[in-house]
Amino acid sequence: MDMIFDQARIAANRHRALRHHDPNATFLLDIAAKELGERLAVVERTFEHAVELHGATGAAARAAIATGKIQHLTRVESEQAYAEADEHFVEAALEEVPLEPRSTNLLLAPLSLHLTNDTPGVFIQIRRALKPDGLFLAALPGAGTLQELREVLLTTEIEMTGGASPRVIPFADVRDVGGLMQRAGFALPVIDAETYTVRYDSIFPLMKDLRAMGMSNPLVARSRKPLTRAFFLRAAEIYAERYADPDGRIKATFSIIYVSGWAPHESQQKPLRPGSAKVRLADALKVEEHKLKQ
Repeated sequence: MDMIFDQARIAANRHRALRHHDPNATFLLDIAAKELGERLAVVERTFEHAVELHGATGAAARAAIATGKIQHLTRVESEQAYAEADEHFVEAALEEVPLEPRSTNLLLAPLSLHLTNDTPGVFIQIRRALKPDGLFLAALPGAGTLQELREVLLTTEIEMTGGASPRVIPFADVRDVGGLMQRAGFALPVIDAETYTVRYDSIFPLMKDLRAMGMSNPLVARSRKPLTRAFFLRAAEIYAERYADPDGRIKATFSIIYVSGWAPHESQQKPLRPGSAKVRLADALKVEEHKLKQ
């Protein structure tokens, strides 16, 4: 398996973000947590045991508990420092799901699964950890996220050095995530995406927020050569030329893919077998049927 992400670098980025916590940079996690909580709230069921996977701030866990639909919740994180008082907490690496098979009714994964090298394997681990008819809810940054920054850094590097290295991580699109859900064996999957536009005074507070999110470049293929101040000054110019609003502020796009799926159970609705329909489509639509000429 090809390694895309440097897991040691990711752990270091997350640790630094935890140590230098900036509440102004948690807006994406807060958005995802609110959305996941709202989606859980409309599920007509109570979940005996839930797990939040690598939620960093714990916002998704708190939003889920606030629905009143969870009896017990465990948080899984990469280091003990994330734990808060009186929480049921388990320490595990980002790519591990440290749960026994069929051990939980609900699993929440807010904005962490995009950093795994074996994402299909992690999805399979999640499905196996769910009890039959257990629910999986997740949020992942999707295609289009930071598209402006990606283009600006690429343009700047080509202009100043004649070459380029990857500066922004790749993000999956909705179809990719749907394929992962099917491959992992989830039933009744639902996948959709929301796009959010955030405005900044310049590229510099945007980069500051990304560091505070633990999202500094973790790609294995990244260049190890430090970027100069001149590079970022030129990048700021290009960003402002291409993506500034009339008031001079720049735009940054964040797309979040929301996912839900169930561990299979015999009580779930099944698709009809081909040829089992009892009513012709033409009759249901009240239209005349015409056969194609051979």
